[in-house]
Amino acid sequence: MIVPDVIVVGSGNAALCAAIAALEKGAKVLIIEKANEAEMGGNSRYTAGAMRFVYNDDKDILPLLKNPTDKKIALTEFGSYTKGKFQEDLFGFNEGKPLSIYQQTLINESYDTMKWLSAHNIKFDPIYSRQTFEKDGRFIFWGGLTLEAEGEGVGLVDAELKEFKRLGGEIHYETAAISLLVEENKVVGVKCATKDGEQDLYAKAVVLGCGGFEANPEMRKQYIGEDWGEAKTRGTRHNMGIGIKMAKELGAVEHGIYSGCHAVPMDLKMPNYGNLEIPYIERKHYRKICYFLGVMINANGERFLDEGINFRNYTYAQFGRATIEQPGGFAWQIFDKKVDDLLYSEYRFWDAHYVEANTLEALVKKLEGVKKGKALQTLKQYNKAVDKKVNFDPTILDGKRTNGLAIDKTNWANTLDTPPFKAYPVTCGITFTYGGLKIDEKTGAVLRKTNTPIKGLFACGELVGGVFYYGYPGGSGLTSGAVFGRIAGHGAVGYIR
Repeated sequence: MIVPDVIVVGSGNAALCAAIAALEKGAKVLIIEKANEAEMGGNSRYTAGAMRFVYNDDKDILPLLKNPTDKKIALTEFGSYTKGKFQEDLFGFNEGKPLSIYQQTLINESYDTMKWLSAHNIKFDPIYSRQTFEKDGRFIFWGGLTLEAEGEGVGLVDAELKEFKRLGGEIHYETAAISLLVEENKVVGVKCATKDGEQDLYAKAVVLGCGGFEANPEMRKQYIGEDWGEAKTRGTRHNMGIGIKMAKELGAVEHGIYSGCHAVPMDLKMPNYGNLEIPYIERKHYRKICYFLGVMINANGERFLDEGINFRNYTYAQFGRATIEQPGGFAWQIFDKKVDDLLYSEYRFWDAHYVEANTLEALVKKLEGVKKGKALQTLKQYNKAVDKKVNFDPTILDGKRTNGLAIDKTNWANTLDTPPFKAYPVTCGITFTYGGLKIDEKTGAVLRKTNTPIKGLFACGELVGGVFYYGYPGGSGLTSGAVFGRIAGHGAVGYIR
């Protein structure tokens, strides 16, 4: 075993980026991971691997690609995603709060961090399957989310782990952090639980990259709300909030919106935790995010949000939250045949649960847990309110809307009139929490209430509070992990030296 300069707690995207960053500066790095090798990778392993970042044109995209000479590239319009647009998108989820210093850091460092990952043998593919529409023989990207790691979240973690080991890093599995070791008012290591009992591991600095508290039902109820004790955990079962607990014991300050989290509409019948035993392409298919092509009905038989308020990249986190807060914590997504070919493959997943009928009347009778009469009334009122003069276009905010409803659908409002009709039961799946620790945005050092650093302690990933407030544009989470992981790794080595 090496005698490390830096111990990194956790093995997800943020932790691995911190470890790689420290290694490239010449430090000896040990990662400790609570899970066994099969479950390593934290929540990152369960993601689709998409990363949102600033870019100006195709020339910025090409150096990041695994296959830049792919013939499909010539038929692709990547467009651009400017700093101003990223600022606008993040601000849209802040409910009037100004952009935080962490959000500005995420934006400003996003492209350089992507180039840094690429220089460390982590390459990316265009997200043709979920982020483009084919139009006039060309592939048009929309929503600012363009690239994903090869092999999605599993591929991202595997590539980062391979690079970590190539640079000389060491990882210990089934080594759970219990508390931080302190000497002379400095963090000097981690007390761990291992298969062989408790063990003290020493280093010159510690980076916490061990996630939030999304897998801890009691902490969810405490911080987010009583309903959230029943939410499904989309990712790892190991993110129990230990990083927050250990840091707070040393005087670290809670920071950010502890009542906030990334939440996604998910199949109501999915397992309670993510399941790494099935391929990543199947795990993600419990997600159900094509609500914008239909309507959502709650147990009272009522619509409860504007399904077409924006592209799904900008709404799925809030809509997951809205779903768990409905009576019974569930809803039904309803579509007709006109949009069936536009539904993502998750709706044709072998374990996707749905009911089907040739009339709305027959469909409503199959909606378990719903007030049938009110549901039918809601669907008929919706159909009458659709503006039939506007053409449907899923590639833009098309303005095809309803008029006169208590909650109008403002885009992509097709009438439900073409059988067969299908309805999918959904609940909320929680991916990660927004509340975390306050850090120095330039070094990743964990701060006390006095804004002074806890010497030797750094944090990244979900543990950075104040990056997301009440929602976030899709793909920002992994980018944030990489940005602040890189900062924390460099910061830890700078502190040592």
